[in-house]
Amino acid sequence: MTTFRKLSIIFSAFFLAYFGEIAVNIACGGEVDPYDYYVSYFHNNTQGDEYSSFAFTEMAYLYSEDNVENEADINSKEWAKFLDAKEADVYKVMYNVDSATSIKLSGYSGKSITELPDSLHKNSFLLALTKNKAALNYYSFAKSCEPLANSTWNEWNPEPRDSTAMEVKAKEALTLTTAEKNDFLKLRYAYQSARMFHYSGNYTDCKMVYEKFIKPTKSTSAVKGWGEALYAGSVRKLGNPEEAAYIFSKVFASNPERRVQAYKNYYYTSSPANGALKYAKNNSEKTNIWAINGFGNSESDMESLQKVYQYNPESLLTGALLVREVNKLEKDLIKDNDIAKISYSYYFSGSENSKRYRDSIQNLNLKHLNQIRDFSIKLATEKKYPQPELGNLTAAYLSWMENKDALASSYLKRLNPEKLTERLRDQYRIVDLLIKSKNIQKGNPFNENDLLPTLKWLDEKRFEENKEQLKNQNYYYNWAGSANSRFTLTTRNFYQQILAPAYMKMGDTAKAALAMVKGDLKYKTLNENSLFKNISYETTSFWQKYLSPKSMQNLAGLKNANPADNVSGLLSKALNQLKDDDFYELYGTTYLRTHQYDKAVQMFNKVSPKYNYFSPENWYASEGETKLYANPFIETINDFPKKYVSAKTSITKKTFAAEMLRLQKLIVSDKKNVSLYYYKMANAAYQTGYYGNSWFLISYDWSSYDNSSSPKFGYDVDYKKAQTAKAWYLKARALSTNTNFKAKCTFMLAKCAQKQIIMNYNTVSFSYYDTKDVKYQNFLTANYHNPYFKELKLKYAKTPFYTTVSGECSYMRDFITTK
Repeated sequence: MTTFRKLSIIFSAFFLAYFGEIAVNIACGGEVDPYDYYVSYFHNNTQGDEYSSFAFTEMAYLYSEDNVENEADINSKEWAKFLDAKEADVYKVMYNVDSATSIKLSGYSGKSITELPDSLHKNSFLLALTKNKAALNYYSFAKSCEPLANSTWNEWNPEPRDSTAMEVKAKEALTLTTAEKNDFLKLRYAYQSARMFHYSGNYTDCKMVYEKFIKPTKSTSAVKGWGEALYAGSVRKLGNPEEAAYIFSKVFASNPERRVQAYKNYYYTSSPANGALKYAKNNSEKTNIWAINGFGNSESDMESLQKVYQYNPESLLTGALLVREVNKLEKDLIKDNDIAKISYSYYFSGSENSKRYRDSIQNLNLKHLNQIRDFSIKLATEKKYPQPELGNLTAAYLSWMENKDALASSYLKRLNPEKLTERLRDQYRIVDLLIKSKNIQKGNPFNENDLLPTLKWLDEKRFEENKEQLKNQNYYYNWAGSANSRFTLTTRNFYQQILAPAYMKMGDTAKAALAMVKGDLKYKTLNENSLFKNISYETTSFWQKYLSPKSMQNLAGLKNANPADNVSGLLSKALNQLKDDDFYELYGTTYLRTHQYDKAVQMFNKVSPKYNYFSPENWYASEGETKLYANPFIETINDFPKKYVSAKTSITKKTFAAEMLRLQKLIVSDKKNVSLYYYKMANAAYQTGYYGNSWFLISYDWSSYDNSSSPKFGYDVDYKKAQTAKAWYLKARALSTNTNFKAKCTFMLAKCAQKQIIMNYNTVSFSYYDTKDVKYQNFLTANYHNPYFKELKLKYAKTPFYTTVSGECSYMRDFITTK
């Protein structure tokens, strides 16, 4: 057989299914959340909020763009103190007026406050300016600079800043700086001058203003740091990026309201750490430079952590960097569970190449873990760091990560939770829960109620964390942007990564399903009493794929019972709020999958008559024709393109169950036509599989990738391998005496066998169908020796059906012409 013909076989068997209907691929997920792409239990703000913007996330340059302090608040506070005014009044005038009022304020002369809107007549800041001519003059000058300094860049319609006007303003400010006697105002005029020079591109004069008027001042005002940032930018532009990086590191330390900006500007210089370090005058400055380098490193970084502790062991930067390293280890060492993948974009992280890569660096990661643990113990024993307890807590968690439970417990016992700060105490409870859960993870019997107090506590922390979102009625499940959802993610991870898999190992799929749900519920109440509108894609998928009639029966019992004060009651509480329609529709579907059509009918009879059964869409179809409708009782020769039907001839799950039940009964009562009934049932079973037009009668999604994954769920024996269809086709053929009918059965048996060959050889793993690949050759051989195609050719070549199928099925033609 030629290479082309070999590829034709593969194409028929695999590629059409793989690429042919990506349009109806609904097994997809949302965008990646940069704060939720690995399993984490160690909160990145455990050491405090001072440096939370620089917590670890490999998928974003910064964890947060927010500074720990607000520039507007700081400036308002300084002005309020200077003029003995109310801070809120300063803030309102400077930062919280509409554009029309802002224009009026720009022209305010101070003669009469009645010139301004009524809402400002009693504003203490404006009343103070009215009495202080020098302050009012500065305020008016600063307002005149605003349009120049705050002009925005539009990439679609770029308009360069008015450098000439800014140069004029800079010189005017410089004159006013020289003339001004008041230090508070003098510093601000100098800042305006430096700012205008800098924005106009006159970096030399910007430097001059800073060195002459801003740097010498003994003021502790934040404005001094703002001026230093302009100075650093000018130094960089004038050709000394290493010195500029050093200066930005000073602003990083001195001005928390400009810390994020200084951090970014430090890296814009592209200077190595040693470049900035050569300008450092003391250990404190060296600490800041090493810390910034540590915050900008997404790889393991023991050096930055050790240097910061060496130069300033009392600095909170040590704790921030330590927690970063722990979070990196979590990403590298904690594997997410298959039933609850953390991120859809990482769904293929389990590939062979990925596994080999992870295995190759496992020892390196464990070595790093031991280094971090040793450092943590040092932090705890030397007690130079303000929170030495963080050391023992970290050591306990790292030991849990390494599966050294006894060691983890020993470190935790060194701590008294009652004497810990709130953040440390919260993390203590989480680590304690994880250590206790080790038996659960192993699938061993355990007293789940020992966990109840901590799980209730986690619930309260999670609900409190999300109460603002609840007020905004933002019920719908959305993890995107979960930067501040630490307890929410911890709770979810515990239930879905630890508890649910443990229940699965113990064979309790119903409890696992409840754990999956519990992990997702961010609020005490459910939106519209609908379970599936309040849970994640992973949990929905778990329910739709893993549950069997037995597990649904167990869930039904819990749903109708009063929740007890135990873990089972905690897990099952949400079921009481679940609408019956969704529940019984899924219940009925599990019976369809197990061919218990009488019980399926009973369940579907409990569903409301107006219930909209799941119906997929072809995204690429013409408008108004996107809906796909099923009829599994039609006969098809080719699997592709799928032969969908019109809405008028479509069949729902309920009508499908009723018709299959009718056929089952006829098999018993009408022996004369029993072969026909088996054939119809076999056809229906085949069409509800992956290759059929009615797959959505037993499955809730269809993915072009399904064909490349091994059978995993109970219903895959039919959905992927067509085993029941094969058994019924065999019965239909055996019970018939009609040669043409037998030919039809034999052809369908060949197609069922082909599906099992595809599953057995997992075709997507071939190296681009390399003809020398042994697995590829075995796959071809298995297809060539499909026994039912041989039978069809040998026994039924003279039947009308054989003639028809030979003309319509290219795959069949390949076998006819093959020796």
